[in-house]
Amino acid sequence: MAKAFASAGDMEEKKVSFTQVGEGLYAFTAEGDPNTGVIIGDDSVMIVEAQATPRLARKVIDCVRSVTDKPISHVVLTHYHAVRVLGASAYGAREIIMSDTAAAMVEERGQEDWDSEFDRFPRLFQGHEEIPGLTRPTTTFSESMTVYLGKRRVDIMKLGRAHTAGDAVIWVPDQEVMFTGDIVEYHSACYCGDGHFGDWEDTLMNIAAYAPKAIAPGRGDALIGEDMVEKAIAATADFVSSTYKPVAKVVARGGTLKEAWDAVRAECDPKFKDYAIYEHCLPFNVARAYDEARGIDTPRIWTADRDKDMWNQLQA
Repeated sequence: MAKAFASAGDMEEKKVSFTQVGEGLYAFTAEGDPNTGVIIGDDSVMIVEAQATPRLARKVIDCVRSVTDKPISHVVLTHYHAVRVLGASAYGAREIIMSDTAAAMVEERGQEDWDSEFDRFPRLFQGHEEIPGLTRPTTTFSESMTVYLGKRRVDIMKLGRAHTAGDAVIWVPDQEVMFTGDIVEYHSACYCGDGHFGDWEDTLMNIAAYAPKAIAPGRGDALIGEDMVEKAIAATADFVSSTYKPVAKVVARGGTLKEAWDAVRAECDPKFKDYAIYEHCLPFNVARAYDEARGIDTPRIWTADRDKDMWNQLQA
């Protein structure tokens, strides 16, 4: 029998940190679990990423209430993945914002992703009974939009494909702080199962062009200071490149998915094996890289059954 996914056995509670990354700006982090950002304006609060369930979202709300009693008016979702969006109902926000591409991905593959992630990551879905259904935005944008929380300006933008085709970033210009979603990670593996390897590094460079003084990444510790930001962007680029290039070589010579898996392990294990969720992400990363190297531009939809079929191939 094939081994279970690494994440299926990860049931240990993670330590939560709530770190100030700028004036009125915070990163809720939990040792490699999905992060959430908090932007406090003059009269209300914006949340960036909703968590997987209302139960987890309430942990974020508790942290918000430790620093402000202002109402939560907006939730911005950087992409469509279930662990990021299904807790949105807990915030009671009047607006839920996504890019139009991310919103389309909810309709195209949102339920399949929910079923797939639920099967793979049971700890993150404790309390799933409260989820009212797929999270759909009330507001979408094509390339960019601006929200004013009183006088505080918040820019929400697409800077390129990376973690998904619909990725958004959130820029707070008065503090030069960016919330990047899973485009940038810190000592956590990138999940590339819906990724675009060929675009990811350019998107990272578009982020770097803003010269952020701090970044709240998708996973891992808050990145405070330009040096830490630069190192995290470089490490993310290295992770993506180190995953894709060995696979591209295997595909070029007509090799198998299993050969691609072995090649990535040889390249990435020495550098990234201690990263959070590394073993969880690796099979999905190899499978997506294998598809992209064969010319499949749009990631195939992951389902609970496809997950298992792929994993069985790699364990053979």
